[in-house]
Amino acid sequence: MRVAMPFEQCWTDVPGGTARTMIDLAAAVDDRTDVEVVGFAARHDGPPPAAWTPPVQVHHLRLPRPLLHETWHALRRPLVEQATGPVDLCHAVGGAIPASRAPLVVTVHDLAHRHFPELFSRQGRRFFRRSLRLIQDHAVQVQVPSQATLEDCVAAGIERDRLRLVPWGCTVTDPTPDEVADVRRRFRLPPTYVVCVGTLEPRKNLRGLLEAWRRLGRPDIGLVLVGPDGWGESADLSTSVPNVTMTGFVDIETRDALYRGAAASCYPSLFEGFGLPVLESMALGCPVVTSSGTATAELVAGGAGLAVDPLDPDAIAAGLAAVLDDPDLRDRLVTAGRERAGEHSWMRAAELAVAGYREVRS
Repeated sequence: MRVAMPFEQCWTDVPGGTARTMIDLAAAVDDRTDVEVVGFAARHDGPPPAAWTPPVQVHHLRLPRPLLHETWHALRRPLVEQATGPVDLCHAVGGAIPASRAPLVVTVHDLAHRHFPELFSRQGRRFFRRSLRLIQDHAVQVQVPSQATLEDCVAAGIERDRLRLVPWGCTVTDPTPDEVADVRRRFRLPPTYVVCVGTLEPRKNLRGLLEAWRRLGRPDIGLVLVGPDGWGESADLSTSVPNVTMTGFVDIETRDALYRGAAASCYPSLFEGFGLPVLESMALGCPVVTSSGTATAELVAGGAGLAVDPLDPDAIAAGLAAVLDDPDLRDRLVTAGRERAGEHSWMRAAELAVAGYREVRS
């Protein structure tokens, strides 16, 4: 089966988790003997940054990204086959909905624009509303990473029988003690710190986390914010709270060493479709405090982590204090988190995605 997948997100200024899942899912699907993944993207003058290199050859259409997305959404042209040649199926795994002669499968990461429209620009809201309408009209199957996103899609008008649950895996390394120590020295971190990984943008609730950190009042412990600048948040927010280190974007090896060396991971996002940093933390033995009321709560259900109200800084602070001050709780969370992370793999995600493809092609 020849499956076309877009990799346009790899060229954006902030690739984020969307590009990471594109890359890892495509690699796992293409690693199978029964599916060939054919990549496509807009016109670009050069390759994406090395950290976001697609795992398959990418064929380029003639239009630049803004015009390509507009013509896809308004005119349903150009067809991806102009770049890829004939394909059996097109799997859209980003926000834009491509045009193709082949049956269309779409991965919906989340529908955050419906819940927090104020966190998106006017253009962004327009883009995602149009994407949703195209999914409703053209997708023969919709794959989602969590039960929360599945139910959100049903509420948005996508029939349940078109939806398939395809939980994501995570890609982590295995940092050595020397690598962890090197990262501590490089960023001048204290012996005990809490890590938060994610693009700095309003949905990640950086302001809420920093207020919780201020209320926690632990001058002996550091908070490490890991991730690139996104939009709508200012890096100087951290200057109002002591003992905060901002690393900016780091490679996977550095990120994983930061997870491994941390006393806890905090991910109090306002809304998520899955929450890769939660799974990455658990896979590396870092106990997690994350948000209730969104998809990350599914990952920590049953004692694999702590879920707190992300809108309540006192609740975030209390969750962190519980993990930091109770060694027995921490040990339980580490064990349960590793077990939960072990249930997720990109190989399993690929199996479920391809099973969905076969339903479409049958």
